[in-house]
Amino acid sequence: MRAMSGGLGTTFRTLAETGNEASVRVLIPALDSPRPTMQDRALKALLKRRSPAGHREILRRLHTIPERWKAIIQGRRARLGRTLRDAVLSSDWQLCRNGCTAAVWFGEYDLIPTLLNLLEDRTAENAELAAETLTDLVGRLYSALAGPHDADDRRDPQLVRNHVLTSLEHSVKRYAQHNRREVIEAFLLLVRRDNATMTNILRDPHDPSFLTIIEILSKSSRGGVMRLLLSYLDDPHVPPAVISVVAKRTDLDFVGNLLRKIGREPSSSVKQNLKRIKSIGWLQPDQEFLDQLDDTSQHAMVRLVMSSGIPRAQAFETIKLIVQHGNQGGRRAAAQALSEFSGTEANALALRVLDDADPQVQANVTVQLRQRGIPGILPRLLEMIDVPHEVVREAVREALAEFTFPRFLGAFDLLDDEVRHSTGMLVKKIDPDTVPLLKGELNSQVRTRRLRGLEIARVLGVVDQLDETIGALLEDGDHLVRAEAAASLAMSTSAASLQTLIDALDDRSEAVREASQRSLVRRLQSQPRRHGFIDPPGVIQ
Repeated sequence: MRAMSGGLGTTFRTLAETGNEASVRVLIPALDSPRPTMQDRALKALLKRRSPAGHREILRRLHTIPERWKAIIQGRRARLGRTLRDAVLSSDWQLCRNGCTAAVWFGEYDLIPTLLNLLEDRTAENAELAAETLTDLVGRLYSALAGPHDADDRRDPQLVRNHVLTSLEHSVKRYAQHNRREVIEAFLLLVRRDNATMTNILRDPHDPSFLTIIEILSKSSRGGVMRLLLSYLDDPHVPPAVISVVAKRTDLDFVGNLLRKIGREPSSSVKQNLKRIKSIGWLQPDQEFLDQLDDTSQHAMVRLVMSSGIPRAQAFETIKLIVQHGNQGGRRAAAQALSEFSGTEANALALRVLDDADPQVQANVTVQLRQRGIPGILPRLLEMIDVPHEVVREAVREALAEFTFPRFLGAFDLLDDEVRHSTGMLVKKIDPDTVPLLKGELNSQVRTRRLRGLEIARVLGVVDQLDETIGALLEDGDHLVRAEAAASLAMSTSAASLQTLIDALDDRSEAVREASQRSLVRRLQSQPRRHGFIDPPGVIQ
């Protein structure tokens, strides 16, 4: 058996390598042998030979081959290249069909000029088959360009694209003669927006291919065509016809791609082109449509509405829909965009949004409230400063930005006592840096700033929070500062500050001693006597 097998192998090797073409007439019948091993060896031998007749026979059987042959043929596909063109041009429909199938299977892009010539020929019997093959073959090339490079394919897909595109451009220019839509579709799948032929067509409504190109750009669901259309949004000189197509397309796939293109923050070029859009075909206040969009898409929808040139009333209705019924990302963006709308309805909507479940949505509206001039909004904002969400509290501080300690400090000397107190209470509540900044004033090298700082500490009622710093001022070189510090510690409640006041009764300055004594009396009077408490010496009862 082994000897027989070895002899069979030698026979097929000889048939594959001999220069005698008669060997092909032996190998072809072996393809129909009842023994799979014989079939496979015959196939490999025919593929090894440079015989058009043998290769044509393989292509003739392509639609009926067993699955295992596909791997054999795939590994030796380069051998069939010369025969493929003849098969595609054959008047034998099945052979032509198999040749077209193999062309797509092998990615034989060099056959595209042949296919173009065939489909442009109105008398060709297989023109429709050529058109179908062109579509499939260009689709395969587009996938190769869009996906990772096949390590087994040594061809550079970009170079192949350039070669194919040249042939397609010539065919597009002959569109008036052949009117083959497939050529336009293939061209749009591979062309870039900066292509001169494409640019000239889009700027000339009288070009024979103009209407077909616009129709395909308007309706095609192919990713490459939509990507081409959307790429024009980056072009500062985009043809008006393209802007019109972008505005009118309503299919959800395109809308999704458009919103992804816009993203969270569109580029300046995209914004410029969106501004040219005066109406958006799919933009309706429709809850069902909105529900089909994810977080990112709703956010981008807001950016689209606010960047476009659609009527403001329509833009407001869309923002209103999203801020009330959108998902989290959409509501956040819509709440932020609400700042660009004024009037009674916008104000009422802003107040309703304050009850949103998401703190960031609340915050995005909160920062707008003061500028809206809504009556009685200040008390509402002050209530919100104590909410548990820091993002909301920060928004309140931003809305009440005038109530900051630096501004209060700058105006302090100009305010009367009542305004000092009322404004100071707001500042203390709103500005979290009030106490740290006041501490800085108390530590200032400038005497007047230390004195004013002590007065502010009393006005704000923060002596307890600063009693250590104020107590240290009882060692100040200026007796007026020491006296003011002693007077301020009357509002402290700590035991350490009490001892500081007792020590200050021995100060060299009579003003300091008197201020300390008054503070001690006030502190004793402000708290009930405890059992065993001994009054400090020298305190007047």
